[in-house]
Amino acid sequence: MKLRTRTAPATEWPPMADSQLTPRIRELIRQGAWMALNPSPEWLEELDQATVVTDPTIIENPALAQSVSLSNRTTLIHFATAHLRAPGAPVAPYLGPEPLRMARILARRDVGITAFDIYRVGQNLALQRWTNIVFELTSDPDELRELLTVMAQSASDFVDATLVGISRQMQLEHHELAQGVLVERRKIVELILDGDSMHHSRAEARLGYALSGRHTAAVIWCDQYEDEYHLLDRMAEELSQAVGCPRSLIVTSSPAARWVWMKDAGPFEADRIRDLVEKTPGLRIALGETAQGIEGFRRSHFDALATQQMMVRLQSRQQVAFSDDVHMIALLTQRPDRSDEFIEKTLGAFASASDVLRNTLLTYINEQCNAARASQQLYIHRNTLLSRLDAAQRLLPRPLERNTVRIAVALEALKWHGPRTQVPPSESSMA
Repeated sequence: MKLRTRTAPATEWPPMADSQLTPRIRELIRQGAWMALNPSPEWLEELDQATVVTDPTIIENPALAQSVSLSNRTTLIHFATAHLRAPGAPVAPYLGPEPLRMARILARRDVGITAFDIYRVGQNLALQRWTNIVFELTSDPDELRELLTVMAQSASDFVDATLVGISRQMQLEHHELAQGVLVERRKIVELILDGDSMHHSRAEARLGYALSGRHTAAVIWCDQYEDEYHLLDRMAEELSQAVGCPRSLIVTSSPAARWVWMKDAGPFEADRIRDLVEKTPGLRIALGETAQGIEGFRRSHFDALATQQMMVRLQSRQQVAFSDDVHMIALLTQRPDRSDEFIEKTLGAFASASDVLRNTLLTYINEQCNAARASQQLYIHRNTLLSRLDAAQRLLPRPLERNTVRIAVALEALKWHGPRTQVPPSESSMA
């Protein structure tokens, strides 16, 4: 339920200057402000819950929920501290980093919930707490009436002034997103991807990127939304540098994702790219195949998108994926129910074996079932390899030699799946 308050006419609740208050009332306000600055953890939890549940978008977004909570608390501290210093005096609006960050996230997400709703809920709860506080301070009816009236009007005026500043910030954010260069760049790219007949030289001039030559596209995104946009942009730049790309195009597709095109890039070393993202576990990269010209610009991007969708669909733990490496897996897992069925039938209990055991068997198959080459690739003794293979054979529903290809495909698909429940250690011993 969204709480609304109306501005009272001038004849109702007239604002009272602190000079009109008696020393007794000012002292009671000061005492109440001190108590308000020391709330119980239970009340703070109640405040967080009341504002977070105003809209499902906040509940589903940890970064937004944290921002709302910080904004609530710092705003209340500002208001109570002002009355501690000057009891009953008008309180200047609070436009510190916390409420402005909340406004920025709300603006970028374009969600239904507004700062107005959040602040009014907070105001309502704060006034309820103030009522409890004043009844602890005095039992005199006149004093109670004056304390409640003065602080209710003060809170309303403060929230109104703060919301004006918040609203202005949100308008600036919307204007930036609607009119900025980033949005224009995305619109041009979308026209190219849609096969629009716009003049290519004009598009190149506006993008600062040539559509001729060879293109390798990438999608960079983060799993958990964070208000750290610079990390995505930095990763896009580092990726381009890692492959020796003289010119790249970076497009903000959403606050948590970037589309990247690298022109005439050098060789792509998978290990080097994986090293780039290891320092930022939340980031993921999906890369399309390198292709020529404007059609290659489109095709490589759609390859990268399909790879990203596969990683998201499977909740993959992998941070980097190349489309040419996962093309078969992407096709196999388009229907997760069927791919899960294939994996379970092919691997049986081995599907829940340890990563080490599964990687050992897949490496052995990839080395054409040559134990010497497989043990060399895995940097283990040949006897250790044979012991692991024996453990794998006991878990597989059918002998390896009769089902090698299907097992290899199932293991490749499983490598891209998210976490699975493992069988007891006694069954999946690495030996």
